[in-house]
Amino acid sequence: MATMSAPLASAEEWAEKEELKFGFIKLTDMAPLAVAYEKGYFEEEGLYVTLEAQANWKVLLDRVIDGQLDGAHMLAGQPLGATIGFGTQAHIITAFSMDLNGNGITVSNDIWSQMKEHIPHENGKPVHPIKADALKPVVEKYKADGKPFNMGMVFPVSTHNYELRYWLAAGGIHPGYYAPHKGDTSGQIDADALLSVTPPPQMPATMEAGTIYGYCVGEPWNQQAVFKGIGVPVITDYEIWKNNPEKVFGVSKEWADKYPITHKKVVKAMIRAAAWLDADNNANRPEAVKILSKSQYVGADYDVIANSMTGTFEYEKGDKREVPDFNVFFRYNATYPYYSDAIWYLTQMRRWGQISEEKSDDWFMETAKKVYRPDIYASAAKELIKEGKLDAKDFPDFATETGFKPAQKGFIDNIVYDGSKPNEYLKKFEIGLKGAEKI
Repeated sequence: MATMSAPLASAEEWAEKEELKFGFIKLTDMAPLAVAYEKGYFEEEGLYVTLEAQANWKVLLDRVIDGQLDGAHMLAGQPLGATIGFGTQAHIITAFSMDLNGNGITVSNDIWSQMKEHIPHENGKPVHPIKADALKPVVEKYKADGKPFNMGMVFPVSTHNYELRYWLAAGGIHPGYYAPHKGDTSGQIDADALLSVTPPPQMPATMEAGTIYGYCVGEPWNQQAVFKGIGVPVITDYEIWKNNPEKVFGVSKEWADKYPITHKKVVKAMIRAAAWLDADNNANRPEAVKILSKSQYVGADYDVIANSMTGTFEYEKGDKREVPDFNVFFRYNATYPYYSDAIWYLTQMRRWGQISEEKSDDWFMETAKKVYRPDIYASAAKELIKEGKLDAKDFPDFATETGFKPAQKGFIDNIVYDGSKPNEYLKKFEIGLKGAEKI
């Protein structure tokens, strides 16, 4: 997939490294990479790019660390987890947030039929958002019968893990703790529901086989369950945390230091791709779906990808609802790497024991600044504005931007998140570690 035509440098600066290989996982939110490639934005920056699907998130991260990949579509928690040494120790940074929202939680038909009696209905349809309160009696029955209630998520530091845990805990279902200081990285200590890793494309089949009863994953693997008639997506992450950050583009700190101009140019191309994806009220989405349905990208059927990428989401078969912001790539400053987003992930790592001990508010801030690089983003954005490719109004005011969003509501449990006060935030949860608590 490497471009063959001559590169067109868009500025006087030349990339230190022109031939690049980027990794991704087959999910619709890798779209900014595919679009930057297909629309020639990388090429206009003088970059020869190859995009390569990876087997799973661990392989993808390892290949960025050892230099086989120059960068990759990553789970937002991956650069943070690696930098603090959870699972893998490596300094990874991000200067580009790839999207907001885009995930869902799906349960099997059998679990759905048991949940339904606990869900209020209006005009014959379930009232959304569906809280985990409706799942609690089902989980309790499994526990009473001595059966484990198994659910899947994509990776220990994935948004999906934290969203699934957040939803379950908000409904009084304990998703379990990690205790890395004791060598326990299962995340199942004291758990009511047992969460384990399943690669995204395998989730529908794993649920159909009865190995897991539900999962949290990105698209198109929730809609795939609907199309196959094997499960029901009960909630989107938009309903768990409105406009939550999802994936990032990650590179090693060493790579970024060695190739600063190349890095800036990569970010420029991806900002343009994100803007194209959201332009004119998502007018380009059908074309984007066509691109993503190619086998070298997501490779799922056009209709399956379009079900969520074009502003709708199908829950129970036939229950299709308008969710215009299910996939957001550019609006609401989606591409800006906010420190407050990084800190939210770190609070969840602490909440569930991946960070074993209490950390100061300053530690959260310092860690966020090590990993999230809005300075690199601002440099790329200013060039695009100067070149007339995008408008200053499309971006935060870089002169006054602090990297912190105002206190956020929009969570399913109505708890308010202020990124400048992480420890105070952790104290608000009934389920989860806080203060000096340790497993």
